[in-house]
Amino acid sequence: MTVDTWNLVGDIGGTNARFGINRSAKGDHQAIANYKVADYPDFSDVLRHLMEDVTRLGLADGAPSSACFAVAGPPHMEMVSFTNSSWRFTRELIREQTGVKGVHIINDFAAVARALPLLTDTDRVQIGAGQKDQQGPMVALGAGTGLGVGALLQCEHQQPVVVTGEGGHVDFAPVTDVEAAVLQYLRSRYGRVSIERLCCGHGIVNIYQALADYRQKEARFTTAADIGAAAQSETDPLAREAMAMFFAVLGASAGNFALTFGALGGVYIAGGVVPRYVDLLRLSDFRARFLAKGRFADYLSAIPTYVITHQATGLLGAALTLHD
Repeated sequence: MTVDTWNLVGDIGGTNARFGINRSAKGDHQAIANYKVADYPDFSDVLRHLMEDVTRLGLADGAPSSACFAVAGPPHMEMVSFTNSSWRFTRELIREQTGVKGVHIINDFAAVARALPLLTDTDRVQIGAGQKDQQGPMVALGAGTGLGVGALLQCEHQQPVVVTGEGGHVDFAPVTDVEAAVLQYLRSRYGRVSIERLCCGHGIVNIYQALADYRQKEARFTTAADIGAAAQSETDPLAREAMAMFFAVLGASAGNFALTFGALGGVYIAGGVVPRYVDLLRLSDFRARFLAKGRFADYLSAIPTYVITHQATGLLGAALTLHD
């Protein structure tokens, strides 16, 4: 379908760059492309390919009216760079290559948080008990190439307010003796250890290797996908322990952010990792560690936790932000 007036939206992480066309203020969008970051040396290369595809497929006429890109990194700098990829770009580059005049850059988890009120029961899976407060603050965090965090404050009869930062880079605080041993192992490798060093795709590998050292066992796998598959098939006890710790630390972190934001509207887990392993998540201590906050366990017990299964939350949030 050809549209005369259109907006370009993007959700660009460390692994995938997704783009869509937005036509209305309701956040409706048509997903049009998903490119692998590793396939393109520079951001300008993927933009060029995108615009060629839009023209070749007859998806739109002319230049977009405006653009909103959600990026996995700080969005406010003149030169936008990514935390977990080598891509860099300026707003002027986007204008030159797409012809768009208005360019909006937001954090990728600002986009996820903005989309939360529009998610329905078909877009999420609840883990554990809890009942959301329809007007309560909502928190999104997600493990992918890195760990993103965002929150949304719902003000009655007003525009929702998105709060973002770099929550994935707060300090990792171990709870168990084994987690303390993992921290010591990772400290020798990285110096400072943030929760992103454990709660992302490569974080699974970090945990697995640290546990192999602690248990004095052979580390058979080198990728998160292989570790996850071995855990699901129960062929490797070390892999199963690594995935269990990954979810436990993620649950503890989710509980911390729920307390920080007073997230009575729920905590939502996004990203490319967790939705693949909902079966392991349900068997893990994720919810128990979410609740394990001493005197505030009862407070947290009312807060629901969800895994987002919607396939384009970032694009939806970018489209909504474009019209805010």
